[in-house]
Amino acid sequence: MSELKSFQKTFIDLALQSNALEFGKFILKSGRESPYFFNAAKMLNGCDLDSLANCYVDAIEDSNMEFDCIYGPAYKGIFLGSIVAVIYSQKGSPYPLSFNRKEMKDHGEGGNIIGADPIGNVMIIDDVLSAGTAARESIKLIESMNAKAKFFVIGLDRQEKGNGDKSAKTELEEGFGINIVSIIDLNALIEFSSNNQNFHSHVNELEQYRNTWGA
Repeated sequence: MSELKSFQKTFIDLALQSNALEFGKFILKSGRESPYFFNAAKMLNGCDLDSLANCYVDAIEDSNMEFDCIYGPAYKGIFLGSIVAVIYSQKGSPYPLSFNRKEMKDHGEGGNIIGADPIGNVMIIDDVLSAGTAARESIKLIESMNAKAKFFVIGLDRQEKGNGDKSAKTELEEGFGINIVSIIDLNALIEFSSNNQNFHSHVNELEQYRNTWGA
């Protein structure tokens, strides 16, 4: 495994400090039992949001992405997309920002999009990629508005199988032509745990999970 980059180490530190990243036994929405769990919502409980946003921006700039607007899926993508947009505004490069409602609103401005309608090449910002179900919903919504879901940037890629034997990432990239970038993935967590005495006890379980559900 390659050595973790500075923004990856910072992201893991922030996730651990806020208990957004936990180790143990967890039942996922998919029904799989996982030795770890990531919940970005806990980063709203006093986490250094400026550092968190810069982790995303560093990952974006490390991948040389060119995009026209930012889209954050409800719910966690709303705050993640917003803090990333703030960093770009501070850098003198403001981007249009939008996010969706879970239910259609039939009064006021109406619709299920808040902010500017997605245009051109859209960068989706979210917290985690598991099976890819939520990502598909976002991509289809963006395409229905005649925009292109070009990039999908996430905090954690669990590197798990999607609907078949391929990873969710590969299925999405091949099926929709979208480019997926994560700050960290399961391999990075294993690398981190292998080199950190306090977390070394989790390595075997993480590797076993990767062998069972990884792709």
